[in-house]
Amino acid sequence: MIVVRIAMDVIPDKQKEMVQTLLSMIGSMKKAAGCLSYNLFSNIEDKNLLNLLGEWQTRKDLDNHLISEIFSIFLGTKSLLKNPHGIYVYTVIKSEGMEAVNTIRRKEHDSAMATVL
Repeated sequence: MIVVRIAMDVIPDKQKEMVQTLLSMIGSMKKAAGCLSYNLFSNIEDKNLLNLLGEWQTRKDLDNHLISEIFSIFLGTKSLLKNPHGIYVYTVIKSEGMEAVNTIRRKEHDSAMATVL
């Protein structure tokens, strides 16, 4: 899986315009081949700090998205930002879920019980 995070520090007077623009684009982005998810997040302490988080099946799927017309339009939102988009691409080799949490918690509990005895 490939994850892309796009960090944006929006000009305060342009925050509403940026959010509306992004929300209007996300539907199309989610329909792209290989897109597993695409979501917009806002910092709870500063509504002008936004993040787009996309998950892709393969790097090729992400690359096709990065050269797409909709992504070119997205890059045009730079005029609404204090600084250029911060774009970070992560290749996920392994992911774990709740089972990993339960395993480590069980080990910690067993270790604590052994110490008591």
